[in-house]
Amino acid sequence: MNAVGIDVSKGKSMVAILRPYGEIVSKPFEVRHTASGIYSLIEHIKSIDGESRIVMEHTGRYYEPLIHELSKSGLFVSAVNPKLIKDFSDNSLRKVKSDKADAVKIARYTLDSWTELKQYCLMDEIRNQLKTMNRQFDFYMKHKTAMKNNLISILDQTYPGANTYFDSPAREDGSQKWVDFAATFWHVDCVRKISLKVFVDHYQKWCKRKKYNFSQSKAEEIYGKAKELVSVLPKDDLTKLIIKQAIDQLNTASQTVEQLRTMMNEAASKLPEYPVVMAMKGVGKSLGPQLMAEIGDVSRFTHKGAITAFAGVDPGVNESGSYEQKSVHASKRGSGALRKTLFQVMDALIKTKPQDDPVYLFMDKKRAQGKPYYVYMTAGANKFLRIYYGRVKEYLSTLSE
Repeated sequence: MNAVGIDVSKGKSMVAILRPYGEIVSKPFEVRHTASGIYSLIEHIKSIDGESRIVMEHTGRYYEPLIHELSKSGLFVSAVNPKLIKDFSDNSLRKVKSDKADAVKIARYTLDSWTELKQYCLMDEIRNQLKTMNRQFDFYMKHKTAMKNNLISILDQTYPGANTYFDSPAREDGSQKWVDFAATFWHVDCVRKISLKVFVDHYQKWCKRKKYNFSQSKAEEIYGKAKELVSVLPKDDLTKLIIKQAIDQLNTASQTVEQLRTMMNEAASKLPEYPVVMAMKGVGKSLGPQLMAEIGDVSRFTHKGAITAFAGVDPGVNESGSYEQKSVHASKRGSGALRKTLFQVMDALIKTKPQDDPVYLFMDKKRAQGKPYYVYMTAGANKFLRIYYGRVKEYLSTLSE
């Protein structure tokens, strides 16, 4: 039994190899993440007599080149949650934090968990691309929200409330009606300094040019509200430039978000579980690919409890002797990105209220009992994941290898 512990960092790793009863095969040594460095490590491990198992933490993206090449070479390699390594006992009062000490600790963990280790399976190119796109999608969504709030704060000084006139969702090209409206009627004086008839005519031509539905009553409502508004910034070229820059930034972010949303759906549609996931209530063309990106291949989970623990929505346990705590917080030790997506799915279920969906009925029952928001949302996410696991596993079992 050769336990290979690898402490991964950017561009290099520290490797330690141990055997049972504290026998040292190789003292901690450094390996660069280069083709020659990884090849030398593979040859060194293969030259050691006995069965070798390699363990590393899956932290960020740093471990991926190493684990990809090690797995491709036919070695047994496993990537474990860093929390498991951190909680593993050092059996020492000394507090040592170094790459060498961490590599030895991971090797000791490997020996202790030898039979429970799960071999790493190379995710196919589609799953890797999908997960990367989802992380980019999350980044640009945050950027879009920041740009949206920035534009609204500027409009509050030139045309207060302009962002509330329309609630149309973003188009496939990322454009939104209220943003396009603000680009043309960027100051309240653009509306109230002309007559109602002239504004209605301009508004109708704008709707036709931008391919939006025209409403006479809506135009009159906008004009009437403009008469009562108070602007802070003057209607001049400098103010117009500030608003134009804010609108351009928001449109760029929004366009990127919609492009990623389309690309993610196209990539997810090539995965075998796509029809099953998309048939679930609360899941659409946006949340479905996000779920598949963060969950990955369900076959790597041995049971339903494993996938709920991965998401961090599994109920905690606190027992000691005759004491048993009845209500325990969820572990929250898994993927934060997956929990966020699950909560969005639960929110969609609450808004759509599908009466034939067991997850919604379960959450509605919890709400009727007076349970707090986070309690019934987490419980619903737990139940949803268990159903997801069962349906996808059953469907995949019917497909040919």
